[in-house]
Amino acid sequence: MPYKTRISTIQAGLRRKRIDAVLISQPQNRRYLSGYRLDDHGIAETSGILLILKKGSPYLLTDFRFREQAEQQAKGFEILLYPKGIIPLLQKLLVELGIKSLAFESAYTLHSTAEKLNQLGKKLSIDMVPVTGLVENLRRIKSDSEIELLKRSVRLNEEVFQSVYSSIKGDETEIDIALKIAATMRQKGAEGESFETIVATAAASSLPHAVPTSRKLEKNRPLLIDMGLVLNGYCSDMTRTLCLGKADKKYKEIHRIVRKAQLAGIQGVRAGVTAKAVDSAARKVIVDSGYGKQFGHALGHGVGMAVHEEPRISPKSRKKLQAGMVITIEPGIYIPGWGGVRLENMVVVKEDGCEDLNKDTTWLDI
Repeated sequence: MPYKTRISTIQAGLRRKRIDAVLISQPQNRRYLSGYRLDDHGIAETSGILLILKKGSPYLLTDFRFREQAEQQAKGFEILLYPKGIIPLLQKLLVELGIKSLAFESAYTLHSTAEKLNQLGKKLSIDMVPVTGLVENLRRIKSDSEIELLKRSVRLNEEVFQSVYSSIKGDETEIDIALKIAATMRQKGAEGESFETIVATAAASSLPHAVPTSRKLEKNRPLLIDMGLVLNGYCSDMTRTLCLGKADKKYKEIHRIVRKAQLAGIQGVRAGVTAKAVDSAARKVIVDSGYGKQFGHALGHGVGMAVHEEPRISPKSRKKLQAGMVITIEPGIYIPGWGGVRLENMVVVKEDGCEDLNKDTTWLDI
């Protein structure tokens, strides 16, 4: 992985901003820059923080529990332990390095941690600089090697879906299917789920982020499955809505409208168009069909090392798409008391269009 190149890009950015160093605590940003793969148990806990100087070798600051993994995974980083906590280590290290200005990720850093950093800055006469998007802006555009990793993640996700879907007997619960999906992902080599799998049957499928329960799968009703996995650090995200048994006229109508909207969105994707324009292309199909009020979320989002990242494909976003971005196209129609249909594919933005990464068409058999 081109970690040195990524670090060099961050260092160049620091020099342009006249900042001596930056702390990187967001887990995907940390992995993107170092290869260090451990996650955090929560935002109040960390398995490590990167300290990147505007010049010179970078540091990974961690504690005893993670030292071995840090040494194995973060090649080219100097590993420093903080037995008494991160602030005491920084107090010593920043003075030794002659740091006069230190940036930190304001969108991820807890307010309590930011307060401690500010207090440390006052004590040491160091300017603490909150920054946003320093690493995320790099992550928006995927390299060829990253796109290949995303393709592998999508392929494995589809393989898991096809395996589980073909095994459904009809007497399972939503939880049964969700657990089987998660287990199959692990068995086939995934690091885990990129988000908690959504399985929603019948009326529950009208909830865009339904939580699987002990509800039995209902025949002749919608079954919505939204799933994704992490493979080699890269996420996939796919939604399929199916009908176990015989689809009625209404289901077929809703399903075909959503598919038409998805195709319109995909066909609208190319470098140079705004995210809003892509959203509008898909949304118009649903609005013109009379279901505009039943499609209340954005059309899609970026996918990479995080399952939700920039760009956002929404009616509010005027940002222009760029070649190398990987985004989802996921229109839906949700009718309380009846159910919902959402279809989601991942595409790579190209100069003259896009490449649809999903090949699964099981859901078309209605």
